[in-house]
Amino acid sequence: MKATGTLVNYYFHCKRQCWLFANRINLEDNSENVKIGKVMHEINAEKSKLAEVKIDNIRIDKITDDFLVEVKKSDADVEAVKWQTLFYLKVLKEKGIVKKGKIEFIEKNKQNQKVIIVELSKEVEQELEKLILEIEKVCTQAIVPPPIYERKCKKCAYHDYCYIGE
Repeated sequence: MKATGTLVNYYFHCKRQCWLFANRINLEDNSENVKIGKVMHEINAEKSKLAEVKIDNIRIDKITDDFLVEVKKSDADVEAVKWQTLFYLKVLKEKGIVKKGKIEFIEKNKQNQKVIIVELSKEVEQELEKLILEIEKVCTQAIVPPPIYERKCKKCAYHDYCYIGE
């Protein structure tokens, strides 16, 4: 199992969601929030010639001269998207492409800023190495991690899966 940006994001959001997605239990096709996010990506792709770049196991929303740009619907889980973007920067660096990361939020809810800049450093790269190993460990374990039972679960595509019988 090879880590992807989506798995990095889900790992921070919910280890159960990460495991389910990695093990091909995909309930996202039924999620209104996921559908909205996909439409937003399509609209942004139409606006830019440099939209969505696929490299190995990652899909980058946009690359400019200076930035790798990740576009998100909302700022509901900033930490998850920061690490996802840093993961993308690491993959690019391994290909000889060095950029800064720019995270753009279409709808900002919790943060004061609509754009966040992130940069890869030696320390961050070392943390990413540990993170990737932990993600691979979580995703290959035999038993799905338990639900987290948090408020954010209500908007999750896996909500019904986790709360059946509750």
